[in-house]
Amino acid sequence: MSAKTWRGAVAAAALLALSAGAAEAADQLTLQLKWVTQAQFAGYFVAKDKGFYDEVGLDVTIKPGGPDINPSQVIAGGGADVVVDWMPSALATREKGVPLVNIAQVFQKSGMMLTCRNDSGVTSPDKFAGKTLGVWFGGNEYPFLNWMAKLGLKTDGSAGGVKVLKQGFNVDPLLQKQADCISTMTYNEYWQVIDAGMKPEDLTTFKYEDQGVATLEDGLYTLEATLQDPAKVEKLAKFLKASMKGWDYAVANPDEAAMITLENDETGAQTEKHQKRMMGEIAKLVGTSPKGTGYLDEAAYNRTVETLMGGGSDPVISTKPEGAFTHAVIEKAGAM
Repeated sequence: MSAKTWRGAVAAAALLALSAGAAEAADQLTLQLKWVTQAQFAGYFVAKDKGFYDEVGLDVTIKPGGPDINPSQVIAGGGADVVVDWMPSALATREKGVPLVNIAQVFQKSGMMLTCRNDSGVTSPDKFAGKTLGVWFGGNEYPFLNWMAKLGLKTDGSAGGVKVLKQGFNVDPLLQKQADCISTMTYNEYWQVIDAGMKPEDLTTFKYEDQGVATLEDGLYTLEATLQDPAKVEKLAKFLKASMKGWDYAVANPDEAAMITLENDETGAQTEKHQKRMMGEIAKLVGTSPKGTGYLDEAAYNRTVETLMGGGSDPVISTKPEGAFTHAVIEKAGAM
């Protein structure tokens, strides 16, 4: 072997060793999503695809959710380090004994609404009485139940109240007239109704934001015990730094973000048209506070808590939570 060849072999071996060492040094972190792979979670897929997690020394596994997956149960069982969940579900779970803590709030606005057929006669909330309303459960029912309590409407099917249809994650009940109204998100199910052939003028929508019962949705949560470990807090801060960079990129480049998400959909169930449209709507929900993307607005947090405690005789949570959120991790991320 010539000296030149030998030096080349040594350099190649050194490069391989360096790469192996870097890979070995990357911290492992698992993120559990609230739902299936779609543009609702584009920021995380962008961060992984663009190498933002690599830049901070993280090897992030993104686990899709589904109808039978409860993020809070996953993290309680040790199946994830961080989960995406809605605050009503997270706070209700916390009160039941799973010490979830919000470390970042990606969505600053709610995308939840009831979508009603005009031929049902539901043109305003005071027309709900006696109607059948489709509701998602698994933690998603809490804002709805609070809303009905504020309207003075029972949800047990008794006279003068509403009949609750436990809705699957599809729009069939509305299309087949099994329900007068169904739960939809501005970025997903509403458009499924439209794609199924109904026209916007055939529908009346009631956004939770407009009804004064909106609660915070996609936030990032971990366990209290995790926050007691400085090394884990450091890892979480790196995760937030890269993730918020991913979200900023996704909002600025929605079509590209949608395509990146689509490439990560192993089921092949999503379409380019739907994901691009979804990302456009998601961008409207990802608000940025003066302190940056993901910084929880305490006023919005307090409004959520007040809404959840205002459910009459059956509130979602019975006492005001203590220690249910922290700004420490995202502030640490901002200082990196």
